[in-house]
Amino acid sequence: MQVNFTRYFFTLLTLGLFISCDRDPKTPKVGEWRVELDLGKGKKLPFLMEYTADKTLYFFNAEEKIEITDVTFFGDSIHINHPVFEGVFKGIFAEDSIYGDFIKPSMDRTVPFKMKQGRAERFNVKVAPKQTVKGNWEAVFSPNTAEDRYIAKGIFDQIGHKVTGTFRTTTGDYRYLEGAVEGDSLKLSTFDGAHAFLFEAVVNDSLMEGIFYSGSHWKEPFTAKRNEMFELPKADSLTFLKEGYDRLKFSFPDSKGKMVSLDDDQFKNKVVIVQIMGTWCPNCLDETKYFTQFYKANKSDSLEMVALAFEYAKTEARALQAIEKLRTAVEVPYPILLAQYGGGSKQKANDKLPMLNHVLSYPTTIFIDKTGKVRRIHTGFNGPATGEEYTKFVKEFEAFVDQLLKE
Repeated sequence: MQVNFTRYFFTLLTLGLFISCDRDPKTPKVGEWRVELDLGKGKKLPFLMEYTADKTLYFFNAEEKIEITDVTFFGDSIHINHPVFEGVFKGIFAEDSIYGDFIKPSMDRTVPFKMKQGRAERFNVKVAPKQTVKGNWEAVFSPNTAEDRYIAKGIFDQIGHKVTGTFRTTTGDYRYLEGAVEGDSLKLSTFDGAHAFLFEAVVNDSLMEGIFYSGSHWKEPFTAKRNEMFELPKADSLTFLKEGYDRLKFSFPDSKGKMVSLDDDQFKNKVVIVQIMGTWCPNCLDETKYFTQFYKANKSDSLEMVALAFEYAKTEARALQAIEKLRTAVEVPYPILLAQYGGGSKQKANDKLPMLNHVLSYPTTIFIDKTGKVRRIHTGFNGPATGEEYTKFVKEFEAFVDQLLKE
């Protein structure tokens, strides 16, 4: 019998392709993973994550759990995108490892990373702790440089060698920090999709001295002393209207290009909360989540909120894309106006809002009463990582808005 080898080969090839396409493609192993960002000169910033069967990732920082659903595969390549921030992990994966770069295009920043599958500690501790850092610390960053010097309050808890907490500054907090004490050495880290922070310090009873690394592009020294009574300056005293002003004025476009100002009918005779922010800013994201929740629960004909976004995106189109990404992810119900793109310069923000003495922080919140007068300006935001300070902020914010609404 004569065999048609061409037809036979084609049938086998077709069957092989069918079987191959019908099988699930190779993906990383489900379970716990440890990630290291390479900051250069031997410095590694670790954090933990989990990969699930539905191709979802979770990043962990102390009590924080960040869900990442935008995970795509291209052959043996993987892209991991944050739901709000522009930073993306681009790597080559195997079942138990991923290697590549974490990239922030608008800031031209690239940090190498590696991810290894398996249960692991955030920091590998080989020596029992000789010190405890639990409590409050009065800290100074860049203490020997007048231009860069600023104060902070360290708030830490410690169980065994494990440490959680944060540093609060006058402009916000340094996120959910997690780490360990090994001997007299303290190490803390966090990664939230936008900022990669690493703190290393030597602790001696009531003193600590160390270095703060922000990604691979910035580092500065810090010192701290234990001080349970230390408090930061009040956030409502740092930014204010210049003499001769009692009102805020601006005119910026919304996502459709329509110019919006406080003179518009939608804001007249209403209490207005103005949020100065950026989609790249984790503290702003925390604040936006809270404001969204508050606005939906307290929406009325007498209350409006509006955000002014100062964006790092290099083009207007990319800035608007970033705003829409935030709006969709958080379901923001109030308008977000594009105040600036091409950088987050606070000096440029000052130029756009010349009635303010300065824009010291992203975020900054401005409270306007029904007559259009500025009644309070709150610098920074104490997010959920600050615990009691966040609870205190929420209580004071809601009480003051309620007061303005009743006037």
